[in-house]
Amino acid sequence: MRISAFLDYRFPEPADVMVQVEAATLADQRVRDASLDTGETPVLARIAALEGVGERIWLRPADRLTLRYAATVEVARGRPDYRARAAVPLPRLPADAVPYLNESRYCPSNRLDAFATERFGALTGGAKVAAMADWIAAHFTYAAGISDAGTTALDSLALRSGVCRDYAHVLIALARAAEIPARIASAYAPHVEPQDFHAVAEVYLEGGWHLVDPTGMARANEMALIGVGRDATDISFLTAYGTAELIDQRVTVE
Repeated sequence: MRISAFLDYRFPEPADVMVQVEAATLADQRVRDASLDTGETPVLARIAALEGVGERIWLRPADRLTLRYAATVEVARGRPDYRARAAVPLPRLPADAVPYLNESRYCPSNRLDAFATERFGALTGGAKVAAMADWIAAHFTYAAGISDAGTTALDSLALRSGVCRDYAHVLIALARAAEIPARIASAYAPHVEPQDFHAVAEVYLEGGWHLVDPTGMARANEMALIGVGRDATDISFLTAYGTAELIDQRVTVE
C-alpha cells in the first residue's frame, strides 16, 4: 500500500502544533520507504502516541506549515471474523482495555444504554457489534458538511448522517453501552471515497482488538493504522494550540 499525505496550513501567530499522520510500525504492519518533510518548520520532538500505536510530533510554525508524508506499508493483518467472537467477561479484561468501557467527550455511551438494550439486547459479543455496525450502515447517510468538530455520537444518532468519525463514534458509544470495550482508530485505506484520513472503530472481543468499519469502505487487512484513542480527540492528525487556517489537504492511498 502506497500512501501520501499533504497538509498546508496558515497560522496568524506562531503556535504549538501536534501532528500524527505517520503509519504506525506494528507487529502486523511494516512501514517501508517512509519520508516526512515539514518544510521550513523543524520537528521539535517526537513522543509515543496512545497505547504505543504510532508517534506524534511537535512543531511550532512561525506562519505556515507545509507537510508532506509518504510511505509504503505492508499489512500482514488477517481478516478474522469478529462476528463469531465472544465477549470477554469484564473481570477478565486486560488493564489496557478497561478504560474503553467508559464514556468520553464524543461518545456519551451512558446515555445510550436503553437504546442499545432495546435494539441489540438479544445478541452478545461480536454478533452484537456486527448488528450495531449493520444498523448504522443501513440507517445513516454518508455526507460531508452535516457534522462539525463538536458533533457527538448522540448528535449523529439524531442526524442519521455524517462522515467516518461520526459513524465510528456511534458504534463506539453503542458498544460501550453494551459493556464491550471500544475505541477509535485512525487509518489510511485505499477504497475510502473521497480519499482522506479515515476513522474506524476497534472493539475488544475474544482474541483481542478487532477493527470494524461501519461505513463499509475499509477492511481490517487493508488498513494502515496511524493511531488509536478514546474518540476523535485522541487521533486528530493535526492539533493546533492556536489559530490554524486550512489552505490545502490531500491524501492518496493506492
